[in-house]
Amino acid sequence: MKTTNPPNFIKALLGVCLLWMFSCNDHSNYDILILNGTLYDGKGGDPIVVDIALKDSMIVALGEFDNAKADKIIDAAGLAVSPGFIDMHTHIEPIMELNSCESHVRQGVTTSLGGPDGSSPYPLKPYLDSLQQKGVGMNVAYLVGHNTIRRNIMGLENRAPTEEELKAMEAEVDSAMKEGAFGISTGLKYLPGAFSQVSEVIDLSKVASGHGGIYTSHLREEGLGLFDAVAEAIQISKQADIPVVLTHHKAIGKPMWGQSARTLAMVDSARAKGLDIKMDQYPYAASYTGISILIPSWARAGGQKAFENRIADPILRDSIKNGIVFNILNDRGGADLDRVQFAKVEWQPELEGKTLKYWCKQNDLGPSVENGAEMVIKAQLNGGASCVFHAMAEEDVERIMKHPFTMIGSDGRLVAPGMGHPHPRWYGTFPRVLGRYVREKNVLELSEAIRKMTYLPAQSLNLPDRGLIKEGMKADITIFNPETIIDKATFEKPHQYSEGIEFVIINGGVAVDNGEFKDIKSGKVLRKQ
Repeated sequence: MKTTNPPNFIKALLGVCLLWMFSCNDHSNYDILILNGTLYDGKGGDPIVVDIALKDSMIVALGEFDNAKADKIIDAAGLAVSPGFIDMHTHIEPIMELNSCESHVRQGVTTSLGGPDGSSPYPLKPYLDSLQQKGVGMNVAYLVGHNTIRRNIMGLENRAPTEEELKAMEAEVDSAMKEGAFGISTGLKYLPGAFSQVSEVIDLSKVASGHGGIYTSHLREEGLGLFDAVAEAIQISKQADIPVVLTHHKAIGKPMWGQSARTLAMVDSARAKGLDIKMDQYPYAASYTGISILIPSWARAGGQKAFENRIADPILRDSIKNGIVFNILNDRGGADLDRVQFAKVEWQPELEGKTLKYWCKQNDLGPSVENGAEMVIKAQLNGGASCVFHAMAEEDVERIMKHPFTMIGSDGRLVAPGMGHPHPRWYGTFPRVLGRYVREKNVLELSEAIRKMTYLPAQSLNLPDRGLIKEGMKADITIFNPETIIDKATFEKPHQYSEGIEFVIINGGVAVDNGEFKDIKSGKVLRKQ
């Protein structure tokens, strides 16, 4: 007699029945049961209503658990249950002091990647050991920073390395990778990375690639030189055989608004040729960095004293001022002094939250670009300042966000209420995506937004036990109300936590419980194996 296999729908039905039978007779004891939630597993598919059982920091079962017992039961009816969010770009430098990581955990973040933009701790192992001993509120991973390595070997010299210096830099990258770094980051817009040639970056990236690492880059230019900078990153990926992330990808400055269409086409073309090129992005049309970004890099070679000496030379000062005027008109300045907003000003804190235009008027100067350039010079002579630069177009933000290989990265710094006047992304990045760009603006579907925050970054970092909700994965879970989740931090009043994040579970520990932060420090220091 000839036998045939049952149709797929019958197989599926049998599987559901067996799962139901197992669940109804389950008398196990768990640490946590999450009941009645709408599960988004992280891969971008349709959600399902299912219960989740956690034990010993792991997800141990999914199904229905009517008779099971647990130390804690979370009723997630009406809530979205997601893998914990993974922040692909975080400035966690204050973590030794702010090791509870509250500003990030309250956004639903369970894992953050530190060491971006070319700057990182070094040497890495003693730092990571100390951090693990101190305890952390979320999982943290690190990149090794090219700027840090170059500064260790060459200071702020504006030249190519000697063969001996290059070997010394390669040795430091190799050491950091062996000590657990997940890859190498560059800040080619910043010093001393701006002084490097692409060949140097390729050679160092090859070392990271040999250990299975990734390359993330604050591109050499994000304004008028953006296309060449993207091409350079693609060249590095090809020649160093390394996955690349164009970090906080953007098109900055009025002349470049709308040009993300071309950079995304470049990414697609590179991927079609087999290169692993991705991006991360924060959901704001304003950036945050030092006011020195408006000063030509050559003017700051050698450090602050060398800059002061150049400013004292009338001819060099004129050249520096012209360069600042150009950058105000065409780059971060957004062609408007009101678009440059002071965020952290140690030498005049009352400027925090005010604009470059305001400061000109305070000094009885008209709000001309030339006067603005003079004030930038003054700020740098005073020791510099951090600023928010409102110089991006919303259409580019949305276009980049929609790309299937864009991940979410806050570019946020750990912060506590009252610390300066930060960019609102430090408090609101992930809830803003889910509230404004998913629910209000329909730029993304909820399942796709979650994929960009969970599975896609976990794949990029090769974290096989995080980024998904399924049996055998680490219990990193974020539970939020999709109808109410929203960012509250604004450029005027940034020190505000977001709303709608109800529970955050990190390695099985409940760090946010019914909206209340718990300082349990259940995070781990992750090291690439």
